[in-house]
Amino acid sequence: MIGNDPTPPGAAGSTLLDVAELSKRFPLRRGGFFGGGHTPMVHAVDDVSFTLARGETLGLVGESGCGKSTLVRLITRLTDPSSGSIRFGQRELAALPAKAFARDADRARIQIVFQDAGESINPRFTAADAIADPLRKLKGVTGADLKAKVEEAAALCGLPLELLDRFPHQLSGGQRARVGIARAIATRPDLLVLDEPTAALDVSVQVTILQLLVTLRETLGMSYVFVSHDLNVVRLLCDRVVVMYLGRIVEVGPASQVFANPLHPYTRGLVAAVPRLDGLRDDALRLAGDPRSPIDPDPNACRFHGRCPIGTDRCGTEMPALRRFAGGRQAACHYAEEPP
Repeated sequence: MIGNDPTPPGAAGSTLLDVAELSKRFPLRRGGFFGGGHTPMVHAVDDVSFTLARGETLGLVGESGCGKSTLVRLITRLTDPSSGSIRFGQRELAALPAKAFARDADRARIQIVFQDAGESINPRFTAADAIADPLRKLKGVTGADLKAKVEEAAALCGLPLELLDRFPHQLSGGQRARVGIARAIATRPDLLVLDEPTAALDVSVQVTILQLLVTLRETLGMSYVFVSHDLNVVRLLCDRVVVMYLGRIVEVGPASQVFANPLHPYTRGLVAAVPRLDGLRDDALRLAGDPRSPIDPDPNACRFHGRCPIGTDRCGTEMPALRRFAGGRQAACHYAEEPP
């Protein structure tokens, strides 16, 4: 059965990941409309802070372009941050260049499962080769031990051993997804980042893969950062939820509370857009319009200003802080509890 672990968030152990004031800005080329001395910057991730406990599953949600994928690439050290801190266990990783981290011992402890396993697996590798690759490169495993660990990872992911000699194009979508997960867990990571791992799969296959992820978390004791557009999946699978909008966090809290009673108007809009069995919906809460440009955003204005149904003039001149509320919740809105 897919569902939340009844253990309260953080109860499984100490903090595993502590992200503080993390930002990533991409410069745009000068010239054209952006001539002159100023180099415009895309603020993909802007001053993001959160923690992840050992054994916890943290959901990361928001519209396309909100910074989710950039954030997970920063966490997994595939991309270097512009500023901020990424503390993993007792170690600070933000200052370590991505190229150096690719060869670092802690690389084995942080693994990622990408959205489309077919695109992320080398087409020249068999399933066995793909699973073995991180074991060889990060753990130095060879020979009979390598074969045994590959088969063990495959078995944990429900991948029949007779499929290990096949190439990606000879596997179904669900089988490729299992190869991608087996490759990620082969090194026994403490943190598994899942970047929409079921988005490219049929609905019936999605359910089996999600159940597999629940089982693996319980069996191996990993922590998850789970990125998804499917809020129903996030609600069922995750302990806590981080909601992002235009590179910033706008709400954080236990999944059950965030979905039952969202504090931020953007979160209310996301929840209102989820299809319901009774067919009812609150059109007053549904999101309209498009997000603003992430290029050089106004540092004094709420990113949701101009699209927010309860926004006031104050929102255009004063950036709301991510404030704490009862129940371990946070929201970046001047009117989180008392709409104007």
